Amino acid sequence: MREKIGTMLTKANIITEEQLRNALDDQKKTGEKIGSTLIKLGYVEDETLVKFLSKQFKIPPIKLTDIKADPEIISLIKAELAHRYEVFPVKKIGKTLILAMSNPSDIYAIEDISFNTGLDILPKVASALEINKLINEHYVVSKELSTLRDFEEETDDFEIVDSDIDEEEEQVDISKLEASGKSAPVIKLVNFLITDAVKRGVSDIHIEPYEKLFRVRFRLDGVLQEVLSPPLRMKAAIVSRVKIMASLNISERRIPQDGRINVRVGKKVIDLRVSIVPTLFGEKVVMRILDKSSLMLDMRDLGFEEDSLRKFIEAIEQPYGIVLVTGPTGSGKSTTLYSALSRLNTKEVQIITAEDPVEYNLKGINQVQVNEDIGFTFAVALRSFLRQSPNIIMVGEIRDTETAEIAVRAALTGHLVLSTIHTNDAPSTINRLVDMGIPPFMAAASLNLIQAQRLVRKICSECKEEIDPDPLLLKEANIDPKLLEGQKVYRGKGCSRCNQRGYKGRIAITEVLPITPGIRDLILQNCPAATVREKAKEEGLNTLRDDALLKVKKGVTTLEEVIRETASL
Repeated sequence: MREKIGTMLTKANIITEEQLRNALDDQKKTGEKIGSTLIKLGYVEDETLVKFLSKQFKIPPIKLTDIKADPEIISLIKAELAHRYEVFPVKKIGKTLILAMSNPSDIYAIEDISFNTGLDILPKVASALEINKLINEHYVVSKELSTLRDFEEETDDFEIVDSDIDEEEEQVDISKLEASGKSAPVIKLVNFLITDAVKRGVSDIHIEPYEKLFRVRFRLDGVLQEVLSPPLRMKAAIVSRVKIMASLNISERRIPQDGRINVRVGKKVIDLRVSIVPTLFGEKVVMRILDKSSLMLDMRDLGFEEDSLRKFIEAIEQPYGIVLVTGPTGSGKSTTLYSALSRLNTKEVQIITAEDPVEYNLKGINQVQVNEDIGFTFAVALRSFLRQSPNIIMVGEIRDTETAEIAVRAALTGHLVLSTIHTNDAPSTINRLVDMGIPPFMAAASLNLIQAQRLVRKICSECKEEIDPDPLLLKEANIDPKLLEGQKVYRGKGCSRCNQRGYKGRIAITEVLPITPGIRDLILQNCPAATVREKAKEEGLNTLRDDALLKVKKGVTTLEEVIRETASL
């Protein structure tokens, strides 16, 4: 174990023990590195510290006033890492990054930056003042992430709503864990993460422990990006804080736990679904952000093309039958169903939903939370609904034969049933129902429409630029170049509005399959999905790939997004 810099300076008689104590007290308030604190307090000269560290660690010094900052090299390291570790990237030679460091003995900093850049790190000792000067010039945007002292100002508009936090100590052996979860720096950090995520429009916060690293990632527009690497020592405290907020058991670290947190961020009341699972190196936390203000209830905003929207609306406005929305997790199925319910919600009809969990509270709709742990399943909820004289029933998901059978019977006895199911496309959903034990004649009689969907990222409107389609990309995706002949194709160049990603927001691509007499006949004959698909195409079906390419032609998304979401279809 290497000695700490403060101790080394004391032993070398460069500073006194009293000066070190004063510096450590100041460091607790500011969160600055000990070297910067000693220089700020006037206990050691900047140049003296550089020479001392260079000699002690046998690492050559580097004068940063002599280097010219390269934007490409600077972009290799995230602003948060540069601020927190007090480092500055100087030059890249092959797979090696020359890194100016105020503390070259910080092994965790070297490993973290190597992990994030994928490069080998060659440290050089540099002046803390010079490093911070360059950081402030070139890493302005994320400075607020550098120290915990900044979080307080960022979270003035943050408040926990109706949180049942138990203030009493639970057990002696976990009292330290509970105390760390309630310490001011940890509270400020967690509050900041939630506030920042809500402001950015993030859907999930991932807090992930590894052997020597601890990182936070945000899922924005369906893609994860790292935003923070808190010190490893804060791992248990941060997880404990989330557990306290979600009223979970902080002493239980061996089994998964689920909870909810209600918070106010500015004028918004946000609901967070919390999932905690034990991993090899600690507990992983995922917080799903449910922001009702961002819920799109106008179906035209979801991404439906005009003809598809007309077919979908016709199906949900039938007095009875089943409308199924299919797609993988995170494809916007719930949003589509909520939008449909919002359109159907009038004073003349009774709507009941069974959800796991209830994601958004919709006024005028009776929403029920199922709980499989106590035997209150979708099937049980659905049976009880039929005694409530509903007009419209929404079932969160058809997972098993029993739920499927009750949903079909409900549709055949005069109810409109909306639900989701996990299949790759619309035609294969029919086979899925038959495989679950639904006779073909019942499936044919009950189904109104099946819609498959995915979400693709939208090109940022601020940095949108026209490009020529890449022939190799078209070949790889098995897309006929003739489909894009004479069409303009766009991409996002990257700007401050989209964080240099070229994308901002998402939109649905859809495959809407009405159950026409022709399709109904094929279901009765128990035909394979391929036969149903061919017949549907004859009747005008736009597949997911067709709809995605249409959005490419309109300049809404990119070819890369089409390939990412439809390559397996």
